[in-house]
Amino acid sequence: MHDPTPDTSLGSFAAVLAGELPGAWTSTYHPDRGANNDHSALTDAVWDMNEVADALAKHTVDHCAVLQRHDGTRLFVADRPGHGEGYLIAPMAPSDAPAEAFRGVREPDGIAVDADPFSAAEDITFGLLPRYDVAVHQVRSNAARLAAPQPAEPEHVVMTWAGEAIVVDKPVRADVTKALTENGFVFAPDRNVFVLSGDDTAHQAASVRAAGERLSELGIDTVLRHPPTRPALDTTSVAPPSPSVVSTHRGR
Repeated sequence: MHDPTPDTSLGSFAAVLAGELPGAWTSTYHPDRGANNDHSALTDAVWDMNEVADALAKHTVDHCAVLQRHDGTRLFVADRPGHGEGYLIAPMAPSDAPAEAFRGVREPDGIAVDADPFSAAEDITFGLLPRYDVAVHQVRSNAARLAAPQPAEPEHVVMTWAGEAIVVDKPVRADVTKALTENGFVFAPDRNVFVLSGDDTAHQAASVRAAGERLSELGIDTVLRHPPTRPALDTTSVAPPSPSVVSTHRGR
């Protein structure tokens, strides 16, 4: 049976509360040690923007306790300011997640409880901890997304019209060079580009299509671009238009 007159001192309250919560919890009491206490490090981790945060902003924490579950979940316990008995209990933010992972996540916030660890355990189990679990899941998901390697921008080959011909700057990769030369592009060393003649437009179109398909197999996109137009000599220069054609052969 529950002791009808539980010890209401903060350290004893926290120790009894730890035994009433589901799972394996430990309780650590942090007494007042004057200037040598670590209370600020603990209060900074309190994950609350409501009653507990307001109390911590207005009142000095002389002593407190921290409950910790086997999975690292922590709860902060402090005296409730004002008259009467009772305590403030708030979740503590996980310390191993980057600050950016908390962006957009609502604080689970703490609660005020009477000086009865048994009824407090029910309030925590059915109210505070479910909110905490939801918030932690969101933070963990954000952290995993932030840690995931960002996909690199796909490589691409730009084919530019030059009169009736199509030119491509000399690639660095040998397999890209091979894809071009196997499909009709000829290297022009004086310009350091590969040129696809426009003498036979049907053949030229087939060559562009075949080269694009081969480049797509190599994971490279193909961009077909017209050169920027030049302004007339008697007009005011304006910014050139955006590339008029973007063609990708991926997925063919």
